[in-house]
Amino acid sequence: MSIPGVSKKINTAAGMGGAVIGVITISSLICSLIYDFILTPLDLTYLNTIVFILVIAALVQFVEMFLKKTSPALYEALGVYLPLITTNCAVLGIALTNVQNGYNLIESVVAGFGTAVGFTIAIVIMAGIRERIEFNDIPENFRGMPIVLLTAGLMAIAFFGFSGIL
Repeated sequence: MSIPGVSKKINTAAGMGGAVIGVITISSLICSLIYDFILTPLDLTYLNTIVFILVIAALVQFVEMFLKKTSPALYEALGVYLPLITTNCAVLGIALTNVQNGYNLIESVVAGFGTAVGFTIAIVIMAGIRERIEFNDIPENFRGMPIVLLTAGLMAIAFFGFSGIL
């Protein structure tokens, strides 16, 4: 892993993406259930952000324990970045977006899954590009962080092209 948190290895990025898919999808389900059946009936909707953060943190701990038992190599490769899924804005953002848009349970899960798959595609593509540019002749001033940020900017422009499809 590197400073921007994107692996230079496609396998590690795919493993991280799988963990994020699991966390976002399950947290979308649980947060939707909690919001609809606990927070709304008790008129405690103002607590949604705090409750969602607690749900996400607990899920990440379960994913971490699961990976430690089932895939120690991936657990070691992800290292400190696995617990940082908790602070990933996409995880909390999709839970809050689902509530804001008034999605029902199925819509919440589908939106969460779709967001997580998109995140996984982005980090796997970034890892693949970083894997390839590692052996290229890059000017001294662009090595490391500058080329990663430039690559991320170009990827953002490319993905922006998909924004008007639906």
